[in-house]
Amino acid sequence: MAKAKILVTRKWPEAVERRLSRDYDATLNSDDTPMTTEEIGAALDAYDAVCPTVSDRLPGAIFTGGHRAKILGNFGVGFNHIDIAAAQGAGLTVTNTPHVLTDCTADCAITLMLMLARRAGEGERELRAGRWTGWRPTHMMGTRLRGKTLGIVGMGRIGIATARRAQAAFGMRVVYYNLVDVPAEALDGLDATRLDTIEAVLEAADVVSLHVPGGGDNTHLMNAERLALIGPAGMLVNTARGDVVDQSALISALEGGRLGGAGLDVYEGEPAVPDALIARDDVVLLPHLGSATTETREDMGNMVADNLDAFFAGKPVPNPVG
Repeated sequence: MAKAKILVTRKWPEAVERRLSRDYDATLNSDDTPMTTEEIGAALDAYDAVCPTVSDRLPGAIFTGGHRAKILGNFGVGFNHIDIAAAQGAGLTVTNTPHVLTDCTADCAITLMLMLARRAGEGERELRAGRWTGWRPTHMMGTRLRGKTLGIVGMGRIGIATARRAQAAFGMRVVYYNLVDVPAEALDGLDATRLDTIEAVLEAADVVSLHVPGGGDNTHLMNAERLALIGPAGMLVNTARGDVVDQSALISALEGGRLGGAGLDVYEGEPAVPDALIARDDVVLLPHLGSATTETREDMGNMVADNLDAFFAGKPVPNPVG
């Protein structure tokens, strides 16, 4: 029996590519050149499966129906880059890779908090540029996290993991907003207070960490009015999706002194990052590193492979979207 023909749109960890090449007629992206939306659309008619990543764009216009491909094996937990309704309407199963990103993304959120609080990025830039003149009592003073209030917007797995780290390591008080009730067992051992609105969390928190899906009603969830509620001494951390934050409003809030700082791992229109953010010392910028560990990226790729294996064996996929 002929192997299913699959397309992997970006370069994946070598161990995963070996597995896919063993089990499928796999076309890999060895030089990691991003594919255009048009190329991915054409691939739907040339392959049995297409495996995109969060850097790809799959709008509704490419899902015209009658495609050879019957499954999208998405490499990532987020899927706002795919028009899910259009894909499913065209007869495609869509899968993602939940759970395996939790710890690394929470670690990344804590990294951003620490870098902001201790002005670590600013300090490294000063030293590397040869501007450091030595220790002095008032040089580059930041703030400590111990005793501060962390506000979590989106208390899912990653939000909970971030809160646990912040509370265990720094003794931070935790408040949160979540659209639906969080099961008590998920919060076991965590001292966290649910507030009724996002606004209440922003007003109560010294540091706000975002952990909600992108797209839909969450687009520009953090607008000018909400950013102002965090306050001139407050900090915003985003390891979720770039479109959750209105970047123009964020720049305005920072320039106007209405927000104390921001730590960002994701951006609207990636990989473009506004010069106005790059120029600021009160902003920490990472290049979408949330899940960027060897272990996690291999786990993600193997989860995609597990979904493909189940699909082509005629079994329910382990991680369906929708």
